[in-house]
Amino acid sequence: MSTIVVTGASQGIGQAVAEAFAREPEARLALVARSQDKLDAVATRCRALGAQAEVFPCDVTDDAAVHQTAQAILAQWGAPDVLVNNAGLFQPGTVAETPPDAFRQQVAVNLTSAFVVTQAFLQPMIERRRGHLFFMASVASIRAYEGGAAYCAAKHGLLGLARVVREETKPLGLRVTTLLPGATLTPSWDGVDLPEERFMPPEDIARTLLDIYHLNDRTVVEEILLRPQLGDI
Repeated sequence: MSTIVVTGASQGIGQAVAEAFAREPEARLALVARSQDKLDAVATRCRALGAQAEVFPCDVTDDAAVHQTAQAILAQWGAPDVLVNNAGLFQPGTVAETPPDAFRQQVAVNLTSAFVVTQAFLQPMIERRRGHLFFMASVASIRAYEGGAAYCAAKHGLLGLARVVREETKPLGLRVTTLLPGATLTPSWDGVDLPEERFMPPEDIARTLLDIYHLNDRTVVEEILLRPQLGDI
């Protein structure tokens, strides 16, 4: 059996990742996000695909809640085989217009939460000397966008964090992969007047992640950049 922990699992890429792993034999899914109702809906779909799925409502910006959730997952299923740091938030704003609290919020959701979640599970994974950590970064981790002051800063930081985790854990049996997707058709783009064809489907991001996971343990994809065929939006 494989245990997979996914944060931000209630919609978008997180939901697609959960459903992709649900098709794997004997998958056990720990679904983490704030919305109980949305998590329940995703869990129902995952169970229909043959997986065990449990929901763990949690605000990943609340350190105590993260550690409580991690302890519950570890007590139930032990160290995860896969940890997907996917929780994220996008709110546009220029440097001049973004209030400091809004900046801090995006850093908290997109960057600090991944640090806290990783830290909560890392030692049990190291002790087992096996496991794969995924970080859901962004094209915004490697290029700047006008009006993306907080988001770009947070996602640049997330890529840096993932690179440190990779360096610190590669002799310890863990694999670390950072995905950098461009525009993907998720609720973050609701209200944008662009055709669906201009976006990547979240299922493609999930399939990429799953394919990387299935590589031989002697191989790791450290970073992978995915963009819509017509380029960035």
